[in-house]
Amino acid sequence: MNARTPNKLLEGPILKSLLTLAIPIVLANVLQSAYQIIDAFWVGRLGGAAVAAVSISFPVMFLMIALGMGLAMAGSTLIAQYRGAGNDTMVAHIAAQTLNMVAALSITLSVLGYIATPALLHMMGVGADVYPGALGFMRVSFIGLLFNFSFFVFQSIMRGVGRPTLPVYIVLVTVILNFALDPLFIFGWGPIPGYGVMGAALATLATQVLAALVGMIVLRAGRHGIHLRPRDFVPDLTYMKRAFYLGAPASVEQSARALGLMVLVFLITSFGTQTMAAYGVGSNIVQVVIIPAFGLSMAISVLVGQNIGAGNIERAARIGRLGTQLAFSTLTVIGIIVFLFAPAFSAFFVPHDPGVIAESAHFLRVMSLAWGFMGIQIALIGALRAAGNMVTTMMLTITSQWVIQFPLAYILSKHTGLNANGVWWAFPISNVLSAMVVLAVYARGDWKKTRLISTDDKEVASITKEAELEEPMR
Repeated sequence: MNARTPNKLLEGPILKSLLTLAIPIVLANVLQSAYQIIDAFWVGRLGGAAVAAVSISFPVMFLMIALGMGLAMAGSTLIAQYRGAGNDTMVAHIAAQTLNMVAALSITLSVLGYIATPALLHMMGVGADVYPGALGFMRVSFIGLLFNFSFFVFQSIMRGVGRPTLPVYIVLVTVILNFALDPLFIFGWGPIPGYGVMGAALATLATQVLAALVGMIVLRAGRHGIHLRPRDFVPDLTYMKRAFYLGAPASVEQSARALGLMVLVFLITSFGTQTMAAYGVGSNIVQVVIIPAFGLSMAISVLVGQNIGAGNIERAARIGRLGTQLAFSTLTVIGIIVFLFAPAFSAFFVPHDPGVIAESAHFLRVMSLAWGFMGIQIALIGALRAAGNMVTTMMLTITSQWVIQFPLAYILSKHTGLNANGVWWAFPISNVLSAMVVLAVYARGDWKKTRLISTDDKEVASITKEAELEEPMR
């Protein structure tokens, strides 16, 4: 039987455990978002149409990634609970099987997406000035799905075993490389031609390949809390079936969120290129702003999952409450800062377009009013997901996006005198309402009754026994 190693995440001060996990996760996510910031910075030098091209591509790519995120989340949840139970053999097995499934899915989506890109852009009503840039950017992004998915799973695995620091260093190196490659591929230099908007996607693709390769080498080396061996990659239909049923609601959840963004883009494009560009600038800033909340949410997921796996249910509940308080206070403070300096943040991305600067600054000021409530929602969904309540989080996301946010945005923008302002005001209103719904669900406490693993689980016993028999051969 594999020896149970001491796990500091199962005891001691909760705040210390949260920060130990959350800080490197936040740093990694800040650096990860730097890809979009760097792209937006350089692409913004090409004008508003170029910014709109990247903005239109984002929800489509988010939808593609969302389809694979369900499987990654299922794997990450099981990894955290098995890690808490001390079964490292099963942790490695699940990690390898998750990589298998995500790789197969990403290749399929890459091929289909590359072919369907022109039709998607026509469906979205993209203007003639935006279409060429969006076409090139989106197609290259589809090619990079395999590497994007692979590194995303690598990060999830490292978080699940309580080792979130290493991905920070990998992302740091690739972001620095991306900063150097972006102007090279966008504007060209010497014998290298400038590819415009598509150049930003090419630079990101090159760094994604590097990050994915390093991640796979780390998992095979076995020096950072997990060691994947060839036998772990042998297809396990039992686990795949289990992961599908656990991950399908998470995939639907993330897809519903991505589809909601796509439909919102349809609505925003109806107000013209300047409004779309303003939304793009604002969205880039929001992606950075919510990083602390997502970092805390991921840390909460790991801690809650491991403590549920170890049977520490009340400690898991305390983790959820403390993490939510931190998320609310952190995003509220950030919201105040962004509200005060919104024009300066907007001008960073589109320095030579006063119309876009003014509109995006207004968008930011409206949204920032309720960012604390957005933090509540993100943090608590992390706790619910860690317990395996994938159907619950799916329904909460669908309610937030499709029952509250989009209908509200449509009514306020199309059936009142607010016009585009109606879309902007739908964000803070829906954030407050959605946070209240999630709080009510979490307070009921039904999630505490969910546990995905069992110490006498037959699949655990069989795999562990196999490992024991092979141990003397190593």
